Amino acid sequence: MSSPASSLLFDASDLPRIRANLDSPRLAELRATVFPADLPAREKFLREEVRLENLMYDMLKVRTHLEQAAFAYAVSGDAAQLALAKLALRRLCEYQRWDYFLEAGNKTIGLQRAPEATIASVLALDWLGDQVTPEERALVEDSIIRKGAPACFTTLYGMKHPDRVRGWTQDPRENMPFKINMARWPLILNSTNLKVIPICGLGYAAIHFHGRHPDAGKWLELARQSARAFAQMYGTDGSYDEGVGYWGYTTMHLILFAEALYRRLGIDDRDLINYPGTVRYALSMTMPTQQNLKEAVNFGDAGAVDTTVAAWVGRVHQDPVSDYVVRHIGGLGHWPAAIWVRPEAAGTPPGPELNDVRLSNDLVISRSGWTATDGVVALRSGGPANHEHADRNSVIFKVHGERFFHDPYGGGYSTMVPKWRLRFTEAHSAVLIGGQGHQYHDGSEGTNSSWAEARVTAFRHGPGWMTVTSDATEAYALVNPAVRLVERTLVYLKPDVLLVLDRVQLDTAAPVQVRYQLFNDDGRGAVTAAGAGFTVTRPLATLTATAHGVGPLAVRTGRMEFPANPGPYQTSAASVQEYAEIESAAAKAHTVLTVAAAAPGGAAAKLTVTAEPGGWRVEGTHAGRAIHARIVCREGALPEVSV
Repeated sequence: MSSPASSLLFDASDLPRIRANLDSPRLAELRATVFPADLPAREKFLREEVRLENLMYDMLKVRTHLEQAAFAYAVSGDAAQLALAKLALRRLCEYQRWDYFLEAGNKTIGLQRAPEATIASVLALDWLGDQVTPEERALVEDSIIRKGAPACFTTLYGMKHPDRVRGWTQDPRENMPFKINMARWPLILNSTNLKVIPICGLGYAAIHFHGRHPDAGKWLELARQSARAFAQMYGTDGSYDEGVGYWGYTTMHLILFAEALYRRLGIDDRDLINYPGTVRYALSMTMPTQQNLKEAVNFGDAGAVDTTVAAWVGRVHQDPVSDYVVRHIGGLGHWPAAIWVRPEAAGTPPGPELNDVRLSNDLVISRSGWTATDGVVALRSGGPANHEHADRNSVIFKVHGERFFHDPYGGGYSTMVPKWRLRFTEAHSAVLIGGQGHQYHDGSEGTNSSWAEARVTAFRHGPGWMTVTSDATEAYALVNPAVRLVERTLVYLKPDVLLVLDRVQLDTAAPVQVRYQLFNDDGRGAVTAAGAGFTVTRPLATLTATAHGVGPLAVRTGRMEFPANPGPYQTSAASVQEYAEIESAAAKAHTVLTVAAAAPGGAAAKLTVTAEPGGWRVEGTHAGRAIHARIVCREGALPEVSV
C-alpha cells in the first residue's frame, strides 16, 4: 500500500483517526457503505451486469462503487477493496461518454455523471497510488481528458455565457424516461446544485493535471470563477434556497474543491461563503422526530439533514457550534465525514438566539429545543427556488416526537409521475381559493423556480412564544386576478400550542379552504373531523384543533389518491395523502382562525376561544401552564397579537 502523504484530502498521519471515526457509533451508517457486506455482489455487477449504454443508473452505481472501494482501500489496505476499485475504474473508463446531455446535438455537457466520474477517478488515482499501473493510469487520465474535463468546462462556460450556448438537449442515446425542455437550462441551472458538481469536477481535473496539461490552467480559472459566482447563491447568513437536502452535498462539493485546491496548490478559497452561518442554517432546518432523528423542515424537495460539512467547518473555521452539530445533529452519511470529524471536539450547544430565526430567504423557524420531543414550527415564506413546491405560507408543526401539520415527502420530479401533484398547493398545509392554489410552473423545464413570492411582514418573539405574519398575495394573484390579500399569521406558544390566522380578500366572492396535511407514511396516523374541529392522532401524541371564522365554516377530512407508478423513474406503489380541511363559505372577505394544541398520548385540552370585536381571545390551561393570547384584525393593517 502506498502512502497517501500527498493525498488531496488527508495525510498518512490522519489514517488512525479516520479508522477510529469509522469504528465509532456516530458513523455506523457510513462504515456500512465504505465496508459493505456485499463485495461479491458488487463485483458481480461490475463484471457481468453493468450496462455500458446506461448512464443514469448503472454508471452512477459504478462511480459509487469506485469511490467507496478506493477510499476503503486507502484506509484499510484491504486487497479485496483494491481489486474492486480497480475493476470499477476500468469499467468506468469503458463508457464511451460520461454524461447524457448535449450541446448543439453532439457535444457532451457534464451536469451529473461526468463531474461525478471525474471526481471519483481523480480520487481513485490519488488513493490507490502506485497500485495503479502506468498503463491503467494512462487509461484513466485519457478518460478524464476526453470525457470528463471538457464536458464540465462546456457546462460552466455555457452558464457563464448563456448567449453563446448553441442549445442544450437530452442525449437521445440515454432513452430517459422523462422529457425536459432544456432551452433555458444554462440560465436556470446557474443558480442550482447542478452548477457546483461540475465546478468540483473541473477543479479536480485541473488540480490533477496542474503543470502537466495545457488546458489545466484554463480549467482551474473557470472552476474558481464559477465557485465565486455560485457563492452568491448563499445568503449572507449562510441560508440556501434549494432546501437543506440539497444544501448538504452542494456545500460539500464546494468544500471538496476548496480543500484539495488549498492542500495541493496552496490557493485558499475556503471562505467563499459564510461557512459557520451555513451550518447554522442547516441546524435551523433540522426537525428530529422519534421516527427519524435526521428529519428536516422539508420545504420543497428537501429530504433528511446530512451535516457532514459541519465537521470541516468546525475544523477549518474553529466553530464550536459546528463541532456540536457533528456530534449530535443530523446524519453523517458521506465519506468525507470520516476524514474531517475530530472526536475530541465536543463543541458548544446552540444558544437561545437560534431558537427563533427569520432567515435571509424569509423562511421562519421557531422551536422550543433541539430534541425529538421539542416543538418546531416552520413557515414557508420567501421567493422562488429550484426544487420548490407551490407552498407559500405553508406551515409545518411537530412536537412530542411527532409531525402534525405535514409537508408531504416524495413529490415527483417529472410531470409523468402521478406524485407530481404533491408539488401543488393542494398537497400542503396551506390555503386554497375556490380549490385553487397559487402560481406554479408546468414542469416542462424540470423542477425549476416558479414566479411565486411571499414576504414576511412581521416577526416577533420572546420567552416561550413567537409570532410571524407572511403575505402571499402576489403568488395567488398570478393565477386569480380577483385576489386582493392572502395573509397568514402564526402565533406559537411553545412547545405545543399553535394559532394559525388566515385572511383572504377577493374582488369576487369565492370559498376558501385551509388545509392541514397528515403525516401517515408509516400507516400509523389518522385525521378525523367533528363539528367545528379536527383531531390528528399519532402513536406518541394527539393534536386537537378548532376552527373559528367571521363567516360560516365547515370542517371535514379529504384525501388525494395517487395510482401506482411502476415505470423506471421514481417507482412507487399506490398511495393516498390525507388532510383536514376548513372551508369558509363563498364571500369576498375571509378570516379563519385555527387553534391547535398537542399533547403526549391522548387528546389535548381544548382551549377556550372567545370572539371579540375584530378578533378573538384564546385562553385556558394546557399541560399545566396558562394560555393567554389575543388577536385583533383591522382593515388595512397587520394583525395585532398579544400573548
